[in-house]
Amino acid sequence: QVQLLESGGGLVQPGGSLRLSCAASGRAFTGNTMAWFRQPPGKNREFVAGVKRSSGVPSYGDSLKGRFTASRNYAKNTLDLQMNSLKPEDEAVYYCADTNRLLITASLASDNEYEHWGQGTQVTVSA
Repeated sequence: QVQLLESGGGLVQPGGSLRLSCAASGRAFTGNTMAWFRQPPGKNREFVAGVKRSSGVPSYGDSLKGRFTASRNYAKNTLDLQMNSLKPEDEAVYYCADTNRLLITASLASDNEYEHWGQGTQVTVSA
């Protein structure tokens, strides 16, 4: 049974930075695709970033590239998310997701493609 555990959330002032980490356990290798999603208060879950094992190149949600950087560590089975220049609209519960399926890039942002999810970590951006 694959388990994903997020860490690193918290309270940060606008313009600040946070680094989230997702650790996968329960199997000997990381999924073919790992991703971050977020759910702002009162809104639907949205895609933040995803990294396919085959390419290692991150894909990002709209307007996040440049402020957010996703990186995978295959040896440690982790997916990190460095978030800089945080804005109040970045406030959300951030979820790590994983699938062993080979997704095409266009499917990375579809949350129904992922079968494993973490419990989420809260990111609050406030002065």
